[in-house]
Amino acid sequence: MYDYIKVIAMDLDGTLTQHKTPLSAEHRKILTKLSKKYKLLMVGAGQVMRIFNQLEGFPIDIIGNYGLQYGVYNSQTKTMDIIKDVTVECDKEIVTDRINTLRERYGYTEYAGETVEFHPSGCVTFPILGTKAKQEDKLSFDPDRRKRRKIYDEVVNTFCDYCVFVGGSSSFDMAPKPYDKYYALDLYCKENGLSHNEVVYIGDDYGLGGNDESVYKSDFNYITIDNYLDFPTVVKPLL
Repeated sequence: MYDYIKVIAMDLDGTLTQHKTPLSAEHRKILTKLSKKYKLLMVGAGQVMRIFNQLEGFPIDIIGNYGLQYGVYNSQTKTMDIIKDVTVECDKEIVTDRINTLRERYGYTEYAGETVEFHPSGCVTFPILGTKAKQEDKLSFDPDRRKRRKIYDEVVNTFCDYCVFVGGSSSFDMAPKPYDKYYALDLYCKENGLSHNEVVYIGDDYGLGGNDESVYKSDFNYITIDNYLDFPTVVKPLL
């Protein structure tokens, strides 16, 4: 079924690991088996080195920040060589005004810390509960994402110059257009002489506003996963 596949691309949190937790020994063994048959590629929302550290140094190439960053594993130094690190200028005043307008419109005017988080890459996080919110408050705010999906279209319209994602447990993440996981993976294929048909992507965040949705709705082969503990079962056909 997968004889034509050359690259397995995948998400990390929720797909291969629990959110922001290290790679398990079991999943590391499976990745090692897969790497003997396919090229492995991590496609992430976070920075390359954060992903690499979470993987505890597993030898894999990593696309970070929705394609703004790209790192290649160096087998001699056993670390990542960052060969692409794009920074996009962000008008912080305009972004802050937009977020405060959304807060007023939907009643999210009480928050802890800052109203917005700016990242060095040019990506932006709209933390509905604020940058200093308590973890327990964030986890209980919108576990099924209904609250954020209810206003998702409005956030997308407000930030028409960004790709908008329902992120974490209580935020919206935004990357400057055209950067999303589809754009990053498509560019990777073009730069490496691959067709979309030669790539299969594995991801859990494929619903409305999910950061894997752009790949899920595209012509790339896609394997859905809803619990990272199911990873061994999900990839078994590839082995």
